[in-house]
Amino acid sequence: MLQQLNGHSSSSHDQSRVSLREDIQEFLSGEAPLHQLDDLTKVNPVTLETVLRCLQARYMMDTFYTNAGCTLVALNPFKPVPGLYSPEMMREYHAASQPQKLKPHIFTVGEQTYRNVKSLIEPVNQSIVVSGESGAGKTWTSRCLMKFYAVVATSPTSWENHKIAERIEQRILNSNPVMEAFGNACTLRNDNSSRFGKFIQLQLNRAQQMTGAAVQTYLLEKTRVACQASSERNFHIFYQICKGASEEERVQWHLPKGSTFSWLPNPERILEEDCFEVTREAMLHLGIDTPTQNNIFKVLAGLLHLGNVQFADSEDEAQPCQLTEEAKCSVRTSASLLQLPENMLLETLRIRTIRAGRQQQVFRKACSRAECDTRRDCLAKLVYARLFDWLVLVINSSIYADPDSWTTFIGLLDVYGFESFPDNSLEQLCINYANEKLQQHFVAHYLRAQQEEYAMEGLEWSFVNYQDNQTCLDLIEGSPISICSLINEECRLNRPSSAAQLQTRIESALAGSPCLGHNKLSREPSFVVVHFAGPVRYHTAGLVEKNKDPVPPELTGLLQQSQHSLLTVLFPTDPKEKTQEKPSGQNRTPALTVVSKFKVLSQLEACGLVETIHISAAGFPIRVSHQNFMERYELLRRLCPRASSSFHNPYSAKEHSEQPPQGEAATLQTLLQDILHILPALTGTAATPVDSAECTPAPLQCGRTKVFMTDFMLELLENGRTQVLEQCARCIQCGWRQHQRRKQKRQRRAATLIQAAVRSWLTRKYIQRLHIAATVIKHAWQKWRIRMAFLASKELDGLEEKHFSQAHGSPNSSPLPPMQTRLLGAIIRLWPLGLVLANAAVGIRGFQRKLVVHACLQLPLSSSRSSSVQTAQQDQAGVRSIRALPQGSIRFHCRKSPLRYADTCPEPSPSSVTGFNQILLEKHRPIHV
Repeated sequence: MLQQLNGHSSSSHDQSRVSLREDIQEFLSGEAPLHQLDDLTKVNPVTLETVLRCLQARYMMDTFYTNAGCTLVALNPFKPVPGLYSPEMMREYHAASQPQKLKPHIFTVGEQTYRNVKSLIEPVNQSIVVSGESGAGKTWTSRCLMKFYAVVATSPTSWENHKIAERIEQRILNSNPVMEAFGNACTLRNDNSSRFGKFIQLQLNRAQQMTGAAVQTYLLEKTRVACQASSERNFHIFYQICKGASEEERVQWHLPKGSTFSWLPNPERILEEDCFEVTREAMLHLGIDTPTQNNIFKVLAGLLHLGNVQFADSEDEAQPCQLTEEAKCSVRTSASLLQLPENMLLETLRIRTIRAGRQQQVFRKACSRAECDTRRDCLAKLVYARLFDWLVLVINSSIYADPDSWTTFIGLLDVYGFESFPDNSLEQLCINYANEKLQQHFVAHYLRAQQEEYAMEGLEWSFVNYQDNQTCLDLIEGSPISICSLINEECRLNRPSSAAQLQTRIESALAGSPCLGHNKLSREPSFVVVHFAGPVRYHTAGLVEKNKDPVPPELTGLLQQSQHSLLTVLFPTDPKEKTQEKPSGQNRTPALTVVSKFKVLSQLEACGLVETIHISAAGFPIRVSHQNFMERYELLRRLCPRASSSFHNPYSAKEHSEQPPQGEAATLQTLLQDILHILPALTGTAATPVDSAECTPAPLQCGRTKVFMTDFMLELLENGRTQVLEQCARCIQCGWRQHQRRKQKRQRRAATLIQAAVRSWLTRKYIQRLHIAATVIKHAWQKWRIRMAFLASKELDGLEEKHFSQAHGSPNSSPLPPMQTRLLGAIIRLWPLGLVLANAAVGIRGFQRKLVVHACLQLPLSSSRSSSVQTAQQDQAGVRSIRALPQGSIRFHCRKSPLRYADTCPEPSPSSVTGFNQILLEKHRPIHV
């Protein structure tokens, strides 16, 4: 009973403690619904359970992005989400003044990195690490980030630059389908799993416009070409050419419908990634023309047929392995597609060349069936790896910009995800080892280094415990003994090694490591490594053979003899390679194994979520040097009345530059105190008197060389700086507008005076021109009148002189009386009037008319009866001639009139008189006077 009571009391005590803890968690987490917490630093308390509950609540509300301090947690929705990655969404985050205040999104991270590159204080290169386990959506996230930068970083000003930017954007985006077709495959956890790591460098010029890009790949899983796990597939490109080739291409590539290939498992599965046309179109945009594509697909078809070559053990070990009839056909087809001699291909696969002795004697030995299979797989892996590297070079040559045209870059790192399958071998060991290295790099550079920096700077900081995976790394790559060193040692010994023997060596040599586990229930030789993400069991069978990854020199020599245009590029004949293939036995360098290649791998990773949240919530992610802080935020002292007088001192900037370090530190402390007094005004809270550094708010602390602050404090300082800049801008604008108004007033007054003077001058000039014109017209009129009078008198001079000479020269004539003489003179002077009267149709009849005609024609009075004037029929058309017929010579006066248009003749009219010499003809019959 006592034990039961004690037991009952103890159990009830435990239950009360559990209920109390649940009540406290409910109280702490009940402040806001979990799905509304867009930052995991707001979760209270920060535990793995509460973090997962928050992520689950947001996932159920179709919210797939959540901030975690300096990182962004992305959940794979496994379904299409309309509008989540649309161009409108990209422009919204790009145009936002503070994108961090919008909902968490991958575009927020992209925009922050882009603005950091654009920073005028310290523009530095930026990199985004996309990490996570296999199937988490890393490839999709990298693709979305590339599309985002292709949209926001291509904003040219001219049409020509716009076309260049569009071409660069299209090529960068087209590199994704090609890389995914040749480097991605369907696995157990992901239909489009990246089987290689890549680092994409987006290059920006000084105007932060994208000018090019570069792609760097890490360790393609080339073993997948010849070996695929159960329920997994080969690389996408093999299925694309088998499903998307035309009938003509099938005949050309020897890929008839319904054909089966050993290296093409699960062909019946239909995936979105099997679209052949998308890959071909992307290759065209990258500069890979149709003939080159045809050569690539011929090589891939040749590898598929090579996988159907199966060997059978020979009865005599000295003889090469035999081939079945189907295998002979496959060898023939593969040799034809690769343009290799069939006999040489078979000989290289079945016979091994050995060089021994100091004189390098050559021995030929028939390979066993397992060795033949290994050499066949090695040939296929070698060709595919070279082809993949060549594609990367082609892509880089198409999208890479001249080094002088770009100054900064934004990097996107898409690495392997952590993998744990039922059967794990060397591939999973290398992938998980890479993730361990990335986790350790993150721990060293973010968690450990950040806290150590706080201590060095003298900040008040309580250290956060975090999980360090250095022990696991020591187990895998440590010195002098580790898993990698033991596997490499087995390869160097070049002796037959069993899986059980390798397991025994690993367990005995590394028994003291806490990260090495044991699985006693496993029937197959294996060992367990406790990674940061969980324990993984690795099979030791085939581990040493895969680690060797040998490339026999005769395989390379065979491919160098190919007549295929693409293979001659992939395997050029280089004399240096031949000399390197024949080193002496003592100077031979050890071959570089697979794990050794991974051990030199250097990438970045962001993991350790809970520790990240703790340090991000309590730490200072923003750190600025003293000099940069003073240069950027010293203008905030304008908001402080007591410091305004000292701020306006024109020699303050010079004093700052000439101050010793102690004076600079004192100035910084004064500046910080002034800024801290301004903070209540920035936050809108009531100011409290602060006289000591003890009241320094936690969001900002001053270290020995840097100023540490939180994101919230940085936002406050930037808002205050914006206010000061706006005030300064308003003052400048007011002064400028006042200056412009004064200037315009002076210009308007000057313009009025100038206009008045010009108008008066123009008026005087106009009047002067009028006077001159009137004088010219007057003089011309007077000259014309004189000239006309002169011409008229001169015409009559000859007739008058003749008449008077006849009158005075006749001896029988008697002088005329004075009255008659004056009348005759008047008639002579007024003969034009007589001309007009004589031509008149009415008004003058009978004797008067005859008298006028007689007087105008100046007929002698004594002989009037004997004189007659021949006229036309006057009753019909009027006077034909009213002048006497000219006697003697006729003179024509052709002189130019001084008046304008005097020489222009108008249309003739019957009643017009055009000159004094005009002869008017009338239509009447002649009459006698």
